[in-house]
Parts: sequence; C-alpha cells; structure tokens
Amino acid sequence: MPKVATCLLINDEGKLLILKRSEKVRTYKGLWGGITGYIEENETPYETAIKEIKEEVGIKKEDVSLIKTLDPIEFTDFYRREQYDWIIFPFIFKVNKKGKINIDWEHLEYWWILPSEIEKYDTVPLLKDIVSKLFM
Repeated sequence: MPKVATCLLINDEGKLLILKRSEKVRTYKGLWGGITGYIEENETPYETAIKEIKEEVGIKKEDVSLIKTLDPIEFTDFYRREQYDWIIFPFIFKVNKKGKINIDWEHLEYWWILPSEIEKYDTVPLLKDIVSKLFM
C-alpha cells in the first residue's frame, strides 16, 4: 500500500496554500490539493514532506516550521475505474519567510485561501477532512 506525505502550508495571515494538479500527474488531475509525495523506503514521512515542499513549491527546509501532524490515514479510493489504497501522513507547516511560490510540473496554479474556504474547491479525496482536523 503506497505511503504518501501530504503537506499543507499556512502563511502569516493564516491562509492555506492549495495547488491545482496538472494533467501530467497520474491521479486526481485538475483537482485541488496540498503538496504530496510518495514516501520512499529509505525516508521518514517528515523527510518526504520537507523534500516535496522544496521540489513542488521551491521553499527550503529552513523557511518552514512544523505546526502539527495527524495520525496516518488509511483509505481506499477509485479514480478513473482503478482502485487505489493509500496511507496518508498529513502535516501542516507554517511558512516563515515571504517569497514567491515556484510550482513545478505537477501543478497548474495555486491559491492562498482561508481554511474555511476549502469547501468551495473540487479537491483530492480526504483533503477537506484533513483541513478540518488540522485547522478547526
């Protein structure tokens, strides 16, 4: 069962970074999500989270602080008639330094939103629940 780190970033204004997934990714194309990445065999979930933040939005380890984690979430989902079994490791980080977000090929665009606004977006599975648990 693939293990995935899911990272949510907040800024000084308490806004949440969401990213729209591109057509180049394997799953959940065009949906809004956080920063995610598969946890490699030789990595901890935290190490994956830090690596993916750098790769996907260009923010360095020293420019974020871990705020909170949730226990891993196991779930099964069907996407385009294929079954996916996931173990998600949710994290929330605060961005300590203002700077430009530099998205990579995995995303088309990004927005900073209030956590309460997540309901307005078509998101990847469980994102709304995770945001609710981390922020509410």
